[in-house]
Amino acid sequence: MHIAILTLTFALPGCGSLKEKRQRMGGLHARFGNTPSVAVCESGERDRHDASEWTFVIVGLSKREVESQCSQIEEKVERTVDARVMNVEREFI
Repeated sequence: MHIAILTLTFALPGCGSLKEKRQRMGGLHARFGNTPSVAVCESGERDRHDASEWTFVIVGLSKREVESQCSQIEEKVERTVDARVMNVEREFI
């Protein structure tokens, strides 16, 4: 069993409220949380409207499978979220 922790830090330039932040982040939890091998949550910057941090925990039978899933998440997030990715961290357990 292989486990990765993927943490993405976002900047939301021009975002004026927490309500707008929720709209711009566009349901990351709903999009990725339904996958059985992925758990996701907003892990930081919850009270700031101009920044956000999300953590994904990915589990798989091989490191290759887990790395592939991490890459897919990163790519999809960059295409679908109205925010700038400022930092990406991957940690394998």
